[in-house]
Amino acid sequence: SGLQAASAEIYKYEIPGGQYSNLKPQVESFGLGHKFQEVKEMYRTVNQMLGDIIKVTPTSKVVGDLAIFMVQNGLTPENIVEKGKNLDFPDSTVSYFEGMMGQPEGGFPKDIQKVVLKDKKPITVRPGELLEPEDFDYIKSGLRKYFNLEGNDREAISYAMYPKVYEDYLKTMEKGDDFEMMGSDIFFHGLAVGETCEIKLREGKESVFTLKEVRPVDQDGFRECVFEVDGNIRTIKVKDKTVAAVAGGVSTRYADPDNPNEIGANIPGNIVKVLVKAGDAVEENQPVAVIEAMKMETNIISTVSGTVKEILVKEGQQVKSGELIAVIDFPDK
Repeated sequence: SGLQAASAEIYKYEIPGGQYSNLKPQVESFGLGHKFQEVKEMYRTVNQMLGDIIKVTPTSKVVGDLAIFMVQNGLTPENIVEKGKNLDFPDSTVSYFEGMMGQPEGGFPKDIQKVVLKDKKPITVRPGELLEPEDFDYIKSGLRKYFNLEGNDREAISYAMYPKVYEDYLKTMEKGDDFEMMGSDIFFHGLAVGETCEIKLREGKESVFTLKEVRPVDQDGFRECVFEVDGNIRTIKVKDKTVAAVAGGVSTRYADPDNPNEIGANIPGNIVKVLVKAGDAVEENQPVAVIEAMKMETNIISTVSGTVKEILVKEGQQVKSGELIAVIDFPDK
């Protein structure tokens, strides 16, 4: 992460050590790298605002997500109740105030809870009491039917705990995208031009890869990458996600911030769910899609009541901050 291993900041800001190193790339993914110091200060502020809560993985994520959100939207403890009325808070923050992580000692700050939950009703019991009994036989039959798995206990428990994550994993494996034998340095960072690596394909089989050349981007936003694989030249086309397509390709459309008809992405990230379709009626503050960045999921909400005229994204699509998500027709008042 580029951060010093030994630092008193984890005590100064009360950030758990594991989260401290993850926080920097998370902040940078939102385009707020230049405000990292401000986010750390806000982390401490949010922690106190919530009542100096016990921070384990889910609750420390609440503090971190909310700190980033507040810096991103110019919120402070003094104005969050007023300015937060028309903002859709990160899912982790909503779950926390909904009571899905338990009841904090001293209770929730009621004014902030109200603005975060909008019309949602919080629970007041231990969340586990609300869980329905899990039907493992049903899960196992589904895994056999849809994924051709054995349907053993381990697979069933994996699905029961993390259904979406496990489904995504299985779908990725079905496509043949099995990188478990690839070194993590290559998987995460790729190769530089001229760099060589060995990749284990299966037991007893390794291939030598060298990246020879990366060619200029074409009008559709693709680059040709030339590799040498075990002495043979191979060329593939790769989408360059860092550049927009030029004339003749598809350009990125951005929402007009002054036009309430146009709903834009509030953060850069990946569209994990589209909740409406063209022709659907929507209410003001109704979610139209869910966006995820660095494990933080946030709803994209409609700022007006009306009818969905157009949806411009699909699930799995990467979008930039401000990119147009939907167009809403609403009656003149």
